[in-house]
This record gives sequence, structure tokens and C-alpha cells, in this order.
Amino acid sequence: MQLFLPIADIPVNVFLILAMGAAVGFVSGMFGVGGGFLMTPLLIFIGIAPGVAVASVASHMAASSFSGALSYWRKRAIDPMLALVLLCGGVSGTALGVWVFALLRSVGQLDLMIALSYVVLLTAVGTLMFLEGLRAIMRARTGATTIKRRARAQGWVLSLPLKMRFKRSKIYLSAIPIVGIGLLVGFLGAIMGIGGSFLLIPLMIYILRVPTSTVIGTALVLTLTTMVVATVLHAVTNHLVDAVLALVLMVGGVIGAQFGAQAGQRIRGEHLRLLLGLLILSVGIRFAVELVIRPDELYSIRDLGGGG
Repeated sequence: MQLFLPIADIPVNVFLILAMGAAVGFVSGMFGVGGGFLMTPLLIFIGIAPGVAVASVASHMAASSFSGALSYWRKRAIDPMLALVLLCGGVSGTALGVWVFALLRSVGQLDLMIALSYVVLLTAVGTLMFLEGLRAIMRARTGATTIKRRARAQGWVLSLPLKMRFKRSKIYLSAIPIVGIGLLVGFLGAIMGIGGSFLLIPLMIYILRVPTSTVIGTALVLTLTTMVVATVLHAVTNHLVDAVLALVLMVGGVIGAQFGAQAGQRIRGEHLRLLLGLLILSVGIRFAVELVIRPDELYSIRDLGGGG
């Protein structure tokens, strides 16, 4: 059954979009990540313009993050002060990202920038996660044990000024790296259409040493807020948010996430990291291949207007 997308301006198979939403929802439920890093490339691969894919996935990410953030809030697994400091950088980064997005679109370089961003980020993160998961599996097979380090932030983080006490997370840190991480994640989310959890959570754990008891819920608050801001700004400035596409993706995502969460509980942690690393790496490689292969049509006509 064909469904016409008014903003993307193309007809798509509604069952294909539902299946994509369910598949990404399954991955999100299994690995505990937002799935924007996978949803945006899939939409681009089926012919949806990168700008529309990024803007529409932002609204999908906001909706999918809301229920998760609400659940963690009820469990008191969110650090409100840490989330507030992250949002100071996250909202600013999102606004900056949307501005750069509009600028790149006006000069006709948006598609290339999105593709290059995915190639660099996903291949790097995917390779690191794959190697880390592989090392964990090898340690488990050989019976080797790792030396547990004291849960303290990196030395250079501890030396920074403007320190704050975050009671829920029981940490005492400078606000500077927290705002910087929020700025980075917000910027990448606006440019690439990703929630950033797969990048934000490792940064918070390994650099800031935020306890796992509050890190996921706090990350979801940042994802929810930045994606709402990105959706509004993209809709107002770029007019690229396709509400029909986002709605169909949400329906599929909610269904797939339920099955993914059940499957994730049956797989060991190191195997999950290995699989997620492979998945992220494969998407990055696919983007790299798309950049170097010869297209069927060497020239295309496209509206470069920034206002839609």
C-alpha cells in the first residue's frame, strides 16, 4: 500500500516504513539506544532526502524518548541538576546545529555533510565498540579478570574550575565538561538526526564517571529536550519535518521496542556490545560506499532555497 509523504514529496510503501520503524525499535529495545543513528540512514537509503530524514527522525526520537524518560523519573533514576547543566549545552548545540544545517542546505552541501558525518562518526564508534566487545568476549573465554578502577572522573576533568555537587549521582565535578558534552551531542543531533545516546552514555560513564544508576535516565532527558527543540527549529526554519513519516515510524518503533527489550535480556552484555559495534560499523561502511560509487545520474536538479 502506497503512502504519499507531503514534505518528502515521494510515495512510499507504508508497510516498508512500518517494518523499518519496528526493526529500529527492536534494536533500540535490545541495546538501550535511541536508534536515530540507524533510522536516518535507512530513510536515506530508500530515497528520502537527507534533510527530510534528519528533521523527521528528530520528532520520532523525541516521542520515543518521552516514555523512557518518564519511566526513569518515576524510579528516581534521573539526576535533575546534572540534566539541567547538560541541557545548557544541549539546547545551545541544537540551535547551532540547526543554523549550520540551514546554511549547508542553502549552499547545496547538506547531503554531502550528512554522509561524511555518518562515515566518520559511525565507523569510529562502531570500530571501538566492536573491539571492546571482542576483548570482553576473549577475557570471558580465557577466564581473565579486569582490575576494577575507582569510579573517579579523568584527572583533567577534576582540575577544571566551576565545580558543582550533583547529589543524585553523588559526584562533584566542574560544569565545563558537562556543558561541552551537551553542546556536542545537541549539535550532532541537529545535523545528523541522532539522539546521541550511543555517544553520550559512554562519555558520561568513562569521562565524567556518572554512575550507571542515573546515567541512562539523565541521557534520555537530554535526548528528549534537544530533539523537541530540533523538531521545532527544523519545522520553523527549514520546513522539512514530515509529520506523516514520523507518525508511521513511531507506530512501528513502539511495537519493535517491546520485542527488542525481551531479546536483549537473553543476550550477554559483551555480545550485545559486539553486535551493536558491528551494526554501527556496517552503517558507516555503507555510507562510505555510497560516497565513492558512480551514481546512475551524474547530474540532478534540486531546489537550494533555504526556506522550503
